[in-house]
Amino acid sequence: MGEVALAATGPVSLAAGRALADAGGNAVDVAVAAALAAMATEPGIVSLGGGAFVSVWGPDGEPVLVDGTVEMPGRGLSREAFGQGVREVHTEYGGGVTMFAGHGSVATPGAASACEDVVTRFGRAGWSDVVAPAAAACRDGYPMGGAAARYLGFVAGSLFGADPEAHRVVTRDDGSPLRAGDVTTNPLLADVLDLVGRDGASVLTTGEVGRAMVADMAAHGGLVTADDVAAYRVLERDPVRRTVGDWDLAANPPPSVGGPMLAVMLGELARRGSYDWDDVLAVQLAVLRYRLEVHDVSPDLDAAGHALLSSVDRQGLAGLPTSASTAHVSAVDADGLACAVTVSAGYGAGITVPGTGILLNNALGEPELNRLGLHALAPGTRLASNMAPTTGRTADGRVIAVGSPGADRITTALMQVLGQGCLHGADLTTAIEAPRLHVRFDAGGRPVVEHESDPAITAAVHRAGLAATDHGALSMYFGGVGAAYRHADGALSAAGDPRREAAVAVLGHG
Repeated sequence: MGEVALAATGPVSLAAGRALADAGGNAVDVAVAAALAAMATEPGIVSLGGGAFVSVWGPDGEPVLVDGTVEMPGRGLSREAFGQGVREVHTEYGGGVTMFAGHGSVATPGAASACEDVVTRFGRAGWSDVVAPAAAACRDGYPMGGAAARYLGFVAGSLFGADPEAHRVVTRDDGSPLRAGDVTTNPLLADVLDLVGRDGASVLTTGEVGRAMVADMAAHGGLVTADDVAAYRVLERDPVRRTVGDWDLAANPPPSVGGPMLAVMLGELARRGSYDWDDVLAVQLAVLRYRLEVHDVSPDLDAAGHALLSSVDRQGLAGLPTSASTAHVSAVDADGLACAVTVSAGYGAGITVPGTGILLNNALGEPELNRLGLHALAPGTRLASNMAPTTGRTADGRVIAVGSPGADRITTALMQVLGQGCLHGADLTTAIEAPRLHVRFDAGGRPVVEHESDPAITAAVHRAGLAATDHGALSMYFGGVGAAYRHADGALSAAGDPRREAAVAVLGHG
């Protein structure tokens, strides 16, 4: 067998990928093992109780996007059940975030189901082997990563304190938040992962863990019902394709928000050719204002996403109407198989499925992804997502898998990294380490440019006459891009973002 380049989330995630590479796994096996390990050992950042998108592109076929994102629950419930079961939590994390937590914030999860689907269809290893490293880490002990520790320092009490089991997962024996480097265990989750490896991801939906979740939801005002988990399906979607320089890129399609926005931004940079910071700023202003004012309040994100792409294809940016917590893994193998996995559980609901150690998502409680209001969507609707795992190929044999965490900064981070690499010819490390900017809109709808320290960015902001905040060099605010790459000569490489913990390697196996 050949080598696999892996950009993982940290040492535990990298070790899981290495175990699969050593056992003869391909890029899909390695990427999914690394992603499952992250979901099991990065509490507060991601969990098995969330959603995932997986992009796979083999050397001899078309790209595939597997949608395992979270879904609006509530099938079979009366209207009176909606709008209940949540509590408001405010944290100073990320400059200040107010969200809803509790049972009523939980959407129907699908991350593990998506992972099993791609391993079964595109992997070389067995599902149980892919799950085993995550189970072993939970049982034997894993070091707490810096990103998770920073988040838990803000919310271990306020968010997770309401559920004793959840609180134990994120704290030391004395009740204080876990700190970076602390070694902890989650034996309940290890036992669940053993079951998942043996019996499949259905353990978490229609199986015993899923039944326990549904019962706990019914007892505490949650919306996830037995009908919801029985009806949930992993979906295969055709990616959004864009030609950017020499590259054919495949991004996450509607109803995802992140993929269409990324495709539009990259398409416009490609149209402009040799772009500069003024162009980056202008493109972000136009696309993100459209998102704020039109796309995010659409009742049909699938239709809105395709309408956006069609309009911009015809007319460029003139066609636009004018009205946090995530993890990413990328892998590419010597055969040219690319796999990009982005997973999210939101800020976390602050609760577990009792007796399982599984922390649940609060996707219904993230205001930025629920602009229509709490519980406003119809049951069965896929929720909005910023996740944008992307794969790409060139005619001369180059291959990339790339993605990022970072909420709404995912699209702008990837826009700038892929723009540098595909249009300016920058190597992976240079493209990832280059300074970034991100346009956000304040409560009054006014644009503010968040940026890293760079004289050229400062000058562009001044020319645009916009308010700005300088975050210094290499700020975690601007995401954590991870990429795996196959060069035209078949050599492999991987690069991680110094803004956020990363662990990269080219893994060899005999």
